[in-house]
Amino acid sequence: MSLFVSKMTKDLRLKYIKRIGFIIINLKIDTFDFYKPMSSITIKEFYQDILGESCPDINQFLTENINKDIGHFNVFDISKMFRESKSKSEMPYNRRTYYKISLINGQNKVEYADRTIEIKDCAILFASPKVPYNYNSHCINQMGHFCVFTKDFLPKNKIGTDIDNLPVFSPQSDFVFQISTEQFYQFESIFLKMHEEINSDYMFKYDLLRNYVMELIHFGQKLQPILPVENNKTAASRTTTFFIELLERQFPIENISQLLQLKTPADFAGILGVHVNHLNRVLKETTGKTTGEIIGSRIFQEAKILLTQTQWNISEIAFALGFEEVAHFSNFFKKHSKQSPQHYRELSIV
Repeated sequence: MSLFVSKMTKDLRLKYIKRIGFIIINLKIDTFDFYKPMSSITIKEFYQDILGESCPDINQFLTENINKDIGHFNVFDISKMFRESKSKSEMPYNRRTYYKISLINGQNKVEYADRTIEIKDCAILFASPKVPYNYNSHCINQMGHFCVFTKDFLPKNKIGTDIDNLPVFSPQSDFVFQISTEQFYQFESIFLKMHEEINSDYMFKYDLLRNYVMELIHFGQKLQPILPVENNKTAASRTTTFFIELLERQFPIENISQLLQLKTPADFAGILGVHVNHLNRVLKETTGKTTGEIIGSRIFQEAKILLTQTQWNISEIAFALGFEEVAHFSNFFKKHSKQSPQHYRELSIV
C-alpha cells in the first residue's frame, strides 16, 4: 500500500519519517540470498512502498549502518491506510524479511501453503519470514491495526526463547485466528497503547513496546484457528507451487559458504506444514514425480553447473550441496549420470 504522503507538507513528511528514523533498524536479516520466482520484501522496501517516491528522505534513516542492537518496530492503523491508499488492497505471495501481526476487521481472504482462509469478520494474523502468503481484501471498509518488527526486536535474551520457536510463528502454525468482537477490542486496546507509546519520549519505550508485542503473541496462542476452505484441486496446485518456490529459492549456489538448507522431503513438508506423505502424494498427482525425485533432479542440475562453471574441488561442491561425505555425493552423481563427478568435469573441459 502507498500512504497518501505526497499530499503532506514537507514538514509533515519529515515528522512522519523521523518517527521511523528514531527507531533503531536492522536490515541485515538472516535469510538466504534467494533469487526469484518469489520476491523478498525487506523493512526498507516496506517503508519505501508505504511512503512512496515523494519521500526520498527516508533513505537517510534506512541505512545498513544503523545500530541493530534494538531491532525495528512500528505500528499502523489499517483503516487510515485504506482511506489514503490508491493501490490495490492485495498482497501477492512473497517472502518478507520481517514479522507482522495484523488485527483485521473486514472481509478478507488469506492463502498460504495448501490452505485458503476466508475471514468474514474479525481475525488476528501472525506472519513470519518463513511462510509466504497472499492477502486479498473483499471490501473497502477495513478496520484494525498491524505492527511489523525484525527478529532483533525480540531477541532470545529478552523473551527467553527464539522467536521462531513460538507456536504462532512456527511454519506449522495455524497462522490466522478468528476472534469475537469482544476479543477484537481486547487486541485493539493493546495496539492503541502501541500507537501512543511509539510517539512518546519515554526513554524505555521499546522495552514497553516489546512487552506489548509479547502480550499479543500470548493472547494469540490461546486462540482456535479458522478452518480452511476445502478445495482439493486448488490446494494441490498451491502446495506444488510453494514446494517449487522453496526449492528454487536455494539456487544458484554462488559461494562455498552458501549451504543447501532444505534437502529432504521432510525438510520441505515441515516448512509447508503438511505431512511428508501428503506432500509426496500431491506432487505425484501434479507433476508425475515424487518429492525425492524432484529434489534430486534439481540438486543434480546444480551439481553439473558447479562442476563445469567453478574451480571448486569436488569436496567443496559436495559440502555446498548438503552432502556430508564426498563418497555420498559421488554415488548420487553416478546414479543420475552414470559417471563420476571428476569424469564429468574432465569431459566438459574437453
